Amino acid sequence: MKPTAFFKKTVVAVALSGALFPAMAADWYDAMKQSTATADFRVRYEGVDQDNALKDASALTLRTLVGVTTGSYNGFSVTAQMEDVRIAFDQGEYSVPPTGFKPGEYSVVADPETTELHQGFVQYKNENLTLKAGRQIIALDGHRFVGHVGWRQDWQTFDAVSAKYTYGDLTAFYGYVTQRNRIFAEAQDLDSKDHLVNVSYVSPIGKFTGYAYLLEVDNDTNNSLDTYGISYAGSTELDGFKLIYNAEFATQSNDSGAASYDADYLMLEGGAVVSGFTGKVTYEVLGSDDGMYGFSTPLATLHKFNGWSDQFLATPAQGLEDLSFTITGPLFGGKVLAAYHEFDADEATAEISDLGSELNLQYVTKFAEHFSLGVKYATYDAGDIKVDTDKVWVWVGLKF
Repeated sequence: MKPTAFFKKTVVAVALSGALFPAMAADWYDAMKQSTATADFRVRYEGVDQDNALKDASALTLRTLVGVTTGSYNGFSVTAQMEDVRIAFDQGEYSVPPTGFKPGEYSVVADPETTELHQGFVQYKNENLTLKAGRQIIALDGHRFVGHVGWRQDWQTFDAVSAKYTYGDLTAFYGYVTQRNRIFAEAQDLDSKDHLVNVSYVSPIGKFTGYAYLLEVDNDTNNSLDTYGISYAGSTELDGFKLIYNAEFATQSNDSGAASYDADYLMLEGGAVVSGFTGKVTYEVLGSDDGMYGFSTPLATLHKFNGWSDQFLATPAQGLEDLSFTITGPLFGGKVLAAYHEFDADEATAEISDLGSELNLQYVTKFAEHFSLGVKYATYDAGDIKVDTDKVWVWVGLKF
């Protein structure tokens, strides 16, 4: 009996598979050999003293982050990281109200104990395109609207699919987020249906960026927080120093049930770099809708902006104007930063106009190759709202 065409094709396919499989297995094995493991430890003391009835907070916590990333196989790789946060030496005199940890007893230190998946995603990457699916960090444009809140021990991550495409000086990003894994362990994680769009172009005169962040909490109610914005960042080299200048504008609509609000955002910044030191003046406005609603950035690394004492993690209904002066530079082998903020209401009323002022100081340095050390201080003088607050941090990090 003569072999059929199908039989011939089957024999050829099996033969080719037998020839190719060892090569595929070898490539996969090479990818596994190229896997990298990481470990990141940070022990930190945080003290909080507020002019109210709460007891002063004192927190000593250890954050451990371990992970592995495989080598690339045909552009594909896998990353998995686990995170653990523990109170060290029983020094846990602080409150984390969203998790039910000693609420109303001490001032807040937002570092709950937790063990959870930090990141776990599959990635495909070629020369221009990067695709990710799974739990991942997403940080866009300096974290002002979307960030990882890396200052806290439990970082913010996102369960998402994302795509980043780069062609020359053009970069486009899109992410669809189904869960926001926030900084309070799993107690305040939110199911969502968020669309994150960010497109930037680096031109000879600076970087232009346009974005649309369309946020929705998936809780079976009608709600949306839509923000559209543009920004520009540039610099000019002069004789012996460099000028820097940035500008940004965004408009936002918030619809929740029967309520609907609109507010704008504005940022203007100018400064100079001289002999390694950078001085900046920044004017930032998170606008108000007639004193009823303040511009909101719920996915931002909020600690980075508007003062380290974290008085304005939620924008007051009257809005917020922040005029700040910052200087950074090298000192004793490390880096020093000093900043002063003057806060006012965007929509002032007879009762609320002055929102206080704040001074921030920080020094960080690296030593012994894998270690880092930091000291940080914030003091807030209250205005028409809030209370006087002092915070201090000391930390040591070890990273491999």
